[in-house]
Amino acid sequence: MTKRTLRNLQERALRAFFLFNGIIAIVALVGIFVLLLTSSFPAFREVDLFKFLSEKIWDPTAPDIPLYGILSQIVSSLMVTAVALVIAVPIGIGVAAYLSDVAHWRVREIVKPVIEVLAAIPSVVIGFLGIVLVGPFLAKISGRTHGLNALNGAVLLAVMSLPTIISISEDALSAVPSAYGEASLALGASKWQTIVRVKLPAALSGIIAAIMLGMGRAIGETMTVLMATGNARSFPTGLFDSVRTLTSNIAIELGEVPYFTTHYYALFAIGLVLFLMTFLINLLADIFLRKYQEHEL
Repeated sequence: MTKRTLRNLQERALRAFFLFNGIIAIVALVGIFVLLLTSSFPAFREVDLFKFLSEKIWDPTAPDIPLYGILSQIVSSLMVTAVALVIAVPIGIGVAAYLSDVAHWRVREIVKPVIEVLAAIPSVVIGFLGIVLVGPFLAKISGRTHGLNALNGAVLLAVMSLPTIISISEDALSAVPSAYGEASLALGASKWQTIVRVKLPAALSGIIAAIMLGMGRAIGETMTVLMATGNARSFPTGLFDSVRTLTSNIAIELGEVPYFTTHYYALFAIGLVLFLMTFLINLLADIFLRKYQEHEL
């Protein structure tokens, strides 16, 4: 067997391996969707879909008429995630720009591993810190009896999202050809102007991917928001209100609800809504990235 033939076989084997893994990923995604859809369908025999999405009150154990409204949970999830991104994105991009273009290489070699280690901290530990550190501080500044609220959860989710945003954004900025920065500096631009007007736009697609992954981490987090947001069923009116997100509601009730009841299937319906929300966010991000790349070309 010649070297060329052996190389062709290796390339075919690698292509087959990657194709197989891609098919597995697609099958797993479709399988999850089908499972959530089939498990949710029995709930909608008893619960009107429009009321399920538009009603504010979730009380499946009400003695008279069980109430299955998840609007307050949807708003709570989006609110906590949005505030977390407002906190995490500027800090994450700023740190990434510092590490890629400003920091000394020795500082970079120390700081970046420390940031990546932050991602390994268990979410239950982050939630515990929210109870004993962030919660009392928020209670003090808001004048309330406790600090278990939407802002507490948003701060903790921002901390959890930072490693993803920083790491991927720094990689995207480092991948920008050095000629871009050199040309900008040669034309008289300052270091700051080069980073803001040249490096960040050139790495925008990677930065957006980092933000979307950070958003996925935030919107799908369970234990931290379960411990830090108070889990009140009422409709949120502000950041200092206790809230219950979609993920925390599933975690609280799925282990204790009787199987094969309307309540049981309604929790799967919440999972389906969460799945579709995440899919829609990723789809919009992909469309935006494609349009941006076409514009650049």
